[in-house]
Amino acid sequence: MSSAVLQPEAAPLSACTISRDVQNFDLLIEDMEAALGESWGDLGFQDAIAFLDQPDAADLEFVALAVDDHDEQDLTLIGEIISKAKGLGIGVVLIAEEVSPIALHQLLRLGANDFIPYPLPEGELSAASERLRTPEPTPEPAPLAAVPETPPNQASGGGKQGAIFAIHGLSGGTGATTFATNLAWELATLGKKGEESPSVCLLDFDLQFGSVATFLDLVRKDAIFEMLSDTETMDRDIFAQALQTYNGKLRVLTAPAEILPLDFIEPTDITHILDIARDCYDYVIIDMPSTLVSWSETVLNAADIYFAMMEMDMRSAQNAMRMVKALKSEGLPVEKLRYVMNRSPKFTDLQGKSRIKRMSESLDITIEVMMPDGGKAVTEGADHGLALADSAAKNALRKEIAKLAQSLHDINVEAAAGKSK
Repeated sequence: MSSAVLQPEAAPLSACTISRDVQNFDLLIEDMEAALGESWGDLGFQDAIAFLDQPDAADLEFVALAVDDHDEQDLTLIGEIISKAKGLGIGVVLIAEEVSPIALHQLLRLGANDFIPYPLPEGELSAASERLRTPEPTPEPAPLAAVPETPPNQASGGGKQGAIFAIHGLSGGTGATTFATNLAWELATLGKKGEESPSVCLLDFDLQFGSVATFLDLVRKDAIFEMLSDTETMDRDIFAQALQTYNGKLRVLTAPAEILPLDFIEPTDITHILDIARDCYDYVIIDMPSTLVSWSETVLNAADIYFAMMEMDMRSAQNAMRMVKALKSEGLPVEKLRYVMNRSPKFTDLQGKSRIKRMSESLDITIEVMMPDGGKAVTEGADHGLALADSAAKNALRKEIAKLAQSLHDINVEAAAGKSK
């Protein structure tokens, strides 16, 4: 009598790689074998869609979704895979090689649990799979005595409800960034001897060609892109890590290293950033892009003053008119605009003053702030990464910005005192 030999049943798969061609990610194959042995499989993009609809897919703990720059044309399909996996409670580890920041941002927003650059750092895949298996414990609140003191001008415990001043150039070259950086620095250095200076945070929201980093000789940190990619999980600590310090007093969020589309962030992202910044600093200065985007309205509504930088030329006049028209058509608070005339005529230039008067009358606006021409000192200071107070303290433009900073601070202090009564 012959006896049948029972074959052992194959162990269910606990993980799976999904890629256009897994052979392009040979290090991933090695790491999967080291971490999981034989209990993993490999699928292409189309096969993954079909497999995730099968009952067997429920046994998966995670999928390693490997993409490179050639896969950016298939983002819709890849997004569908992430959505299906997340719907089944399957963890998604995104492994990317030379993927553009825009594509990476889109994939992370779809719900990937973890991100690992390729080539894979040693042991990182095992660590990622372990993080997916082990839920993060809820941290216990630290005792009050263990809370460290916050260094000057860094994110504190909150509760400041600081003032927000936005600066928007109405045309190219009006000096908006010069005005923003120097106003921020003057506010940050207002304190007299023995007095604490206001805490100030400068935000460069021009994601494409923001130059605050150049003006203050700061590096563009990778942490900025990471923060902007996932503002939902951003807290005060993450925000503080993305900031840099200029001369020990001014905290700065530069534009990211990569050129990003202005719609890379949304109104909700801006609201979250401003809420944290306002909660941690006495003053928040925003250098805006000259382009109006979906979140420009968010900044305008949040700002205490929205400075519109202009010059005495037809470009500025026409753009000011269009700006006012656009804001009024949307029912936005146009009264928050404060017009700043850069390179304004000198005291003895009666003809120039007459032109400004005619311009304001024809546009039906009031030009409240006059800034003189700073000359070559402005360019030279920016090239050396120095604020005007450090490079040309006696410059006429610097003196006017310092006066404005003092005036804004005095008004803010008086308003705060009135609220406390």
